[in-house]
Amino acid sequence: MDWNQVWSSITAFFTNNFWSIIAWIATFFIGIVIIKIVLNVVRRLLNKSKMEKVAQNFLYNIIKFCFYFVLVMILLKMMGVDLGGVLTAISALILAVGMALQNIIANVANGIVVVTSKIFKKGDYVSVNGVEGSVDGINFLFCTLITTDNKKITIPNSDILNNPVTNFGANKTRRVDFMFSVAYESDVEQVKQIVLDVMHSNGKVMLEPKAPFCRLKVLNASSIDFVANCWVDSEDYWDVYYYIIENVYNEFKRNNISIPYNQIEIRERKDNVKMPVNKQPLPERVEKERHLTKEHMDLEHADLMAIFKKHPRKNKEKEDKKETNKSEK
Repeated sequence: MDWNQVWSSITAFFTNNFWSIIAWIATFFIGIVIIKIVLNVVRRLLNKSKMEKVAQNFLYNIIKFCFYFVLVMILLKMMGVDLGGVLTAISALILAVGMALQNIIANVANGIVVVTSKIFKKGDYVSVNGVEGSVDGINFLFCTLITTDNKKITIPNSDILNNPVTNFGANKTRRVDFMFSVAYESDVEQVKQIVLDVMHSNGKVMLEPKAPFCRLKVLNASSIDFVANCWVDSEDYWDVYYYIIENVYNEFKRNNISIPYNQIEIRERKDNVKMPVNKQPLPERVEKERHLTKEHMDLEHADLMAIFKKHPRKNKEKEDKKETNKSEK
């Protein structure tokens, strides 16, 4: 192989197509910048619309994919590639991939159904197939939930449509249900009155259109069980639940109402148990060093007006600093 001839061919190619290569590179970078700015504007317009957050993110991802697809087609056209053949190849590839990845395509279709049917919106607390959490977002393939202990769980869109979905935040109000067990010697009317008084003492409990409720429900082997409920705003559910549980317990103790428990057989242990003990005291606290990440410009999500206002302010600060130094001299 004549390497001089190869090098001459490469040199001739870049020499003859220099401006075409420059135009291709410029189109690539300028296209990305323009797409990010347009996507930034699209995101802001969607945020101002009345569309649900989940639907906004889904539509945003579709628009983003279309823009980048058009940019790729333009770049291929500039390279002299026949787009007709490319589109035919892409169609064949989509057909082959579609047959091999039926589940993924089903998730995409199910995602469209989930968004358009408005099963839930971002921030709703839902339960899907035994998994609970707040809806963080939905994309082409799966839905993301954030649990109460800050775990991130992804659920395929097909599971959302093929399983019952419980949306705890769909309505403005929720019913808080309780079950209280007391001993048989307790006064039924007194227990009911205590539970109702506790419910009425919390201003978050709704008195209309449905008042707090408490009745005797079950006669168990070792206790009698009372069922109680009240209605609250959805955001007050857990505050009211813990308030009533704690205060009913305190009121039972104050009124000498016993809460029965199961009988347990206890055996005394005769041998002496020696437990290993680490006599070292607790170590002193050493604060973790958390390094702040350096900010970078993200045209797709940044505030464009802030970016344009940012640089003149820096220039003005530099000029003021120079004038201060001159005056000191």
